[in-house]
Amino acid sequence: MLLERIYDEDLAQASYLIGCQANGTAMVIDGRRDIAVYQHLARKHGMKIVAVTETHIHADYLSGTRELAAATGATIYVSGEGGPDWLYGFDGVRLFDGATITLGNITVTAVHTPGHTPEHLSFLVTDGAFTNQPGYLFTGDFVFSGDLGRPDLLDEAAGGTETRFAGARQLFASLRDKFLPLPDYVQVHPAHGAGSACGKAIGAIPSSTVGYERLYAWWSPFLAANDEQGFVTELLAGQPDAHAYFGRMKRENREGPALLGERPPLNELHAADVAAGLAADRLTFIDTRTSRHVHHGTVLRSLNIPAAAMASYGAWVVNPETDTNPLVLLAKDREQAQDMRDHLVRVGIDNVTGYVTSVDGLPMITPVLIQPSYLAGLDAAVVLDVRNRAEHAAGHIPGSRQLSGGRIMWHLDELPSGRSIVAYCQTGTRSSVAASALRRAGYDVVELDGSYAGWHAWQRARD
Repeated sequence: MLLERIYDEDLAQASYLIGCQANGTAMVIDGRRDIAVYQHLARKHGMKIVAVTETHIHADYLSGTRELAAATGATIYVSGEGGPDWLYGFDGVRLFDGATITLGNITVTAVHTPGHTPEHLSFLVTDGAFTNQPGYLFTGDFVFSGDLGRPDLLDEAAGGTETRFAGARQLFASLRDKFLPLPDYVQVHPAHGAGSACGKAIGAIPSSTVGYERLYAWWSPFLAANDEQGFVTELLAGQPDAHAYFGRMKRENREGPALLGERPPLNELHAADVAAGLAADRLTFIDTRTSRHVHHGTVLRSLNIPAAAMASYGAWVVNPETDTNPLVLLAKDREQAQDMRDHLVRVGIDNVTGYVTSVDGLPMITPVLIQPSYLAGLDAAVVLDVRNRAEHAAGHIPGSRQLSGGRIMWHLDELPSGRSIVAYCQTGTRSSVAASALRRAGYDVVELDGSYAGWHAWQRARD
């Protein structure tokens, strides 16, 4: 059996290619929308992708299931569990608890593991070349290394009402009835790693085992004591803010993301053409540099989306349902521009039109920064903490208002206009992203130099 893990550092998302080396057939689980990596791996190992599947209707990225099937002719397999509200809107073989898929010597068994979402499946894999017993469990957003998938996203991002409590109880039952009865040696391969907003304390270790999680995961004592209420209370406490774009991902993944097909290469654009497009508001410029560079000067009304987190922060500030302008990227070359385009399509931002390699010849501004010592005397309408609520609760600037960066552009009605907003995060990256979007939307925004870390250091020095 072949097992390849494909990990996206930007979204902290893992997908998998598994295959039977005896007959050269392979399956992709939880694939992303830019599919070249799976096609490359299949060619490298002399395999044909014959099946594509996903564990559930994802909220944090757009699925590549339909894209892969269209490109390879593979059969689509998706969950048929969860009831009528969670049925996929595109064609594919519906899987129910206990259904199997065969890849040569490999048997893949669907296991209904609701909780994170009602339709959620895990995939239990048996390598028949060695044994008739299962050895691998692809858990999606059910069990992570040291954590569990959060059950509150349907409330936070998909318009649910108090579904988190039922979801938490379903997770308890899924652990008790489906996960813990498995042998300790079964390997656990989750769909996310540290940094994902799909859990609150996901470990950085790429895989685990049933036995290890049984002994050491935070939830283990609650299961051992059959303490469902204690489990529910602990699971729901301290979950991070859900990004507003998660609702869009849910809708598009349920109906089926638009197919990309073959995409043409990106072309380098002339500065004069870009400047004219910006002046007419026919283009949106994406400054992909770090906040440190942006604070020394950036393109007027541009969005700051650092290249290293193009998908994560891009989805915070670009809503393709309402933002229709073509995007121009700042990139060192075509290769980098196309890599950043790949990251953006993972969150459904498909309208990149080209790139430039310099800001020369474009209209510029210098974002306003203020020092912590000036904050008390500033007549600001609001001091805006764009970190998540758990960070805010652990320590914040007195009087500040918390609204996480991933939710701001969907809650502009909660912000005052006509007076300055002072934005801060922990070190400056997130507040630079959020401030750029607010400036583009017409708000008067200044940024706190050094953000909360700088303010905290200044306070300590004063004391």
